[in-house]
Amino acid sequence: MSILYDEQQQAIADEAGRILTARTSSARLKELLEVTGQYDDVFWETCREQGWTGIGIPEDNGGIGLGLIELGLVAEACGALACGAPFLNTGFGVAQAILRYGDAATRAEWLPKLASGEAIGAIGFAEGADMVPGGPALRCTNGRLTGAKRSVAGGSAADVAVVLASGEHGPVLALVKLGQSGVTATAFETFDNSRCTADIAFDNAEAVVLDTPDALAAAQEVLSLQAVIAAHEQVGGANKMMTAARDYSLTRHAFGQPIGGFQSVKHRIAEDYVLVELARANAVQAAASFGTDTFAVNAAAARLSATEAYDTVSRDSVQVHGGIGVTWDADLHLHQRRARSLAIEQGPMVFWEDTLVDLLAGDVA
Repeated sequence: MSILYDEQQQAIADEAGRILTARTSSARLKELLEVTGQYDDVFWETCREQGWTGIGIPEDNGGIGLGLIELGLVAEACGALACGAPFLNTGFGVAQAILRYGDAATRAEWLPKLASGEAIGAIGFAEGADMVPGGPALRCTNGRLTGAKRSVAGGSAADVAVVLASGEHGPVLALVKLGQSGVTATAFETFDNSRCTADIAFDNAEAVVLDTPDALAAAQEVLSLQAVIAAHEQVGGANKMMTAARDYSLTRHAFGQPIGGFQSVKHRIAEDYVLVELARANAVQAAASFGTDTFAVNAAAARLSATEAYDTVSRDSVQVHGGIGVTWDADLHLHQRRARSLAIEQGPMVFWEDTLVDLLAGDVA
């Protein structure tokens, strides 16, 4: 199993970074912080134009048939700029759920739309602190959903969602169109408003139950897939913040020398470098192991190390910048907000720690 990028993959990464730098701006992100339920439509249109929404979806279903490694590279470029929309992760998760468990009619209806970016997908599994509840309060009876899912990333902008519900014979994954009567998505203000987080209520809403042999295992699998993409995005953000701290420490002087010459600063940046590279290695390893027996373990490890890296490095970078690090104009807060958002959206650290322990214990048994 190779974890070295080939020329085509490196070209995807370089081009994604170049295009996003040209088309996105921190000024737009700051505008989005002051409104609720809106996302960066220029960013999303760029994703559609470049075909990034179709990565990971087979060509027969309207995609471009690439894999998790290529989508991870794009996600890393997005993370470096803290791009303003959550749909690359969740759209991939919805598409993979349909691809694996949807019938022919469902695949034909939704996969081309998700691949083209015409439709936006969201995932709603969690209830409270439980990321994959064994007995969801959301009910699915005779193909109708009743109940609610709280704090769904992208929920206010999505066209379709895959939710975990309690069926007549146990948990099920259900695909539900959000624009129909009986579905209400209510966006609310967060510290990272471009994530379009919303509560979604269902009142006898029509849904399609996906054909999963084990809905809880399927939900965990989808979360693992999204976690790997999120890990790449977190690595992109962490690397950006580490680089910003390094560059500033070389130009800002105190007592006649660059502040990077002081041990308290350079040691901190060196430790951050280790966190970033460890997280990057785990993310690449996870993407490269997609389809193997070790994928779930690698995905959990990638998720944990990337969350720690982005959280820690973004905080450290603000400290290195001193007083300007906490100002609105310095842009560092954009990454601190995103680091916190990504740390929560795909499940908190304790969830992935428990997941990793369970997987490793299972391997031993």
